[in-house]
Amino acid sequence: MKLRHIVLITAIAIFLAACNFTLAEDVTPPPNYVPPAPAPTMGPLFPPNTPDVENGAAIYVEKCEPCHGVTGLGDGPQGLQLPVSVAAIGLPATAQKALPSDWYIQVTQGNLERFMPPFASLNDQERWDVVAYALTLHTSPDQIAQGKTLIEDSCADCAKTFSSLEMMSALSENDLIQLMKNGQGDIPAFGKSFTDEEAAAAAAYLRTLTFAAPPAPVAVAATETPVSTEAATTPSAETTPVDGTQAAVTPEAGTEAAVTPVDGTPAAATETPVEATLAEGMGSVSGSLDNQTGKPLPADMKVTLRAMEHGSDPSTGPKELETFEGPVNADGTFVFNNVPVPENRIYIADVDVNGSIYQSGFTIVKAGETDLVIPPITIFEGTSDYSTLQITSLQIYFDFAVEGSAQMFSVYSIANITDKTVTVQMTGAQDIPFIAFAEGAEPLGFQATQDTAAFVQTADGFAMPPSTSTYGLIAFSSLVKTEKMEISQAALLPIDNVSLFLPEGMEATGDGLTDEGVQQQNGVNYHVYSAGSLEKDESVKFTVTGKPISVEVNPDVLQNKTLLIGVGALGLVLVLAGVWLFLREPKKVDETDDEENEFDDPESLMDAIIALDDLHRSGKLSDEAYQKRRDELKSALKRRS
Repeated sequence: MKLRHIVLITAIAIFLAACNFTLAEDVTPPPNYVPPAPAPTMGPLFPPNTPDVENGAAIYVEKCEPCHGVTGLGDGPQGLQLPVSVAAIGLPATAQKALPSDWYIQVTQGNLERFMPPFASLNDQERWDVVAYALTLHTSPDQIAQGKTLIEDSCADCAKTFSSLEMMSALSENDLIQLMKNGQGDIPAFGKSFTDEEAAAAAAYLRTLTFAAPPAPVAVAATETPVSTEAATTPSAETTPVDGTQAAVTPEAGTEAAVTPVDGTPAAATETPVEATLAEGMGSVSGSLDNQTGKPLPADMKVTLRAMEHGSDPSTGPKELETFEGPVNADGTFVFNNVPVPENRIYIADVDVNGSIYQSGFTIVKAGETDLVIPPITIFEGTSDYSTLQITSLQIYFDFAVEGSAQMFSVYSIANITDKTVTVQMTGAQDIPFIAFAEGAEPLGFQATQDTAAFVQTADGFAMPPSTSTYGLIAFSSLVKTEKMEISQAALLPIDNVSLFLPEGMEATGDGLTDEGVQQQNGVNYHVYSAGSLEKDESVKFTVTGKPISVEVNPDVLQNKTLLIGVGALGLVLVLAGVWLFLREPKKVDETDDEENEFDDPESLMDAIIALDDLHRSGKLSDEAYQKRRDELKSALKRRS
């Protein structure tokens, strides 16, 4: 089976499974996509402050793990969808030769040739924090401890030298090993006798000298009346913890609050809290709601805690193992006791607020950890008035790689600077009420951009909470290519700035267009035009002529960088862009080539037909496009039979 068919079928499975691990966060942009927001600027190639590895770990989980994987082996669920391999930054062979400054540049500027975006949502220090954490993925505590001993025994005065942020940012661990063995300047050759293993351990430890020390443990004040060990570890007669359940704490008149196990419910807050007794192998998971609605929380509000774990097959992503549901206290806090806490178990919580599912960040259980706190869940009042949204920019990219067809990537940058969550109801998979496709274009669907603010899932659409970051949506459509293409793009909401990006060799003419010349972006030349702003219901109209400077097109998705491989997810409502793989025929190098050249055997053709049927049945493909493509595949199958 061709890889593109595997990609599409996998994408369909992910879509129908309604992955609840993320909604629309950090998904792959189209090839050569430039984010609407300005890319982060490059500062000095060393950290402004000592990197915080713990903060970097939290950023890594959110921004990097979906592609690079938990341990940095390039096996993240989203990374496995890409047509290129993701760098295994957790392998010693990769990490030991890496310059921190180079990784900082990658995080700052991105590498769209490898489908990695620039992370404009991170400030300069945060980018250094996540780089610092990434540089620990190939090490272990035992290795660091060994390196510490070696350095202290052989070069006790070297710690200050190797604590220089500027110097260490420009040195790889392999460079450090060479310095230890050969010396340079004021640095003596103190590591000549180190074995390769010892040298690697010493270099790994030297790297930690540039990291911020973990926060000091907080001492618990002693009480005037100490509690005996027996009393602290033995549950009272009224406490009967049950594995897999949570203890609900309820007050009784004139007594300490009694602890009564309630299956599947968390402990409710009381005036006199009683510390839960945890069964062996169990722990507690607590969290809170950041209530921005301006109203008291409903008395019957429930929170759902989801336990997830990566299976043996990393391509499937994390799987939900079990869920716990319980009440939210009046102050917005909640706690689940006696939940399993094996190492690497993932916990995430969500609440339903007027049909919008607000989700927390996630927490991963560390070895020996029993008391977990998940990030707060911020909730807002909702509104269906999407006219309060601001479309800050629209960038329209054109692709003419397929003869007779013009593909449009319309990239919208949307801001919600109100104090309410804007809910968007969709009547179809290709219908977002404030986004219009170009006149005469065939809609192919939508995808979230890589660095978008986090969308919220709803039953019949999606929602956009207030955010200082912009939301990014890409609308995909197809037009018939003619020598003179008349295009009209309407604005259903005011748009602050519209830009056109045509392949080099093509031109656009129209009222209000300003020719910005040919500009190179990520190694690709575009003829760029700016069209200013648009008022609501106004259209930008222009004529496209010319012929792209020819570039050889390889039909294989591993080579053809004009193909869309990224899989976007916006709850249950956005069309998987993998559909495009079936709508685009490979450019024929020889006129005698026919349909079956796309497939290796009749089985591949049958797989393609089944996948196409599934798309049409679920409403993700128009009747016309479906029937045309199915007839082509059936004809090819008959010729192969």
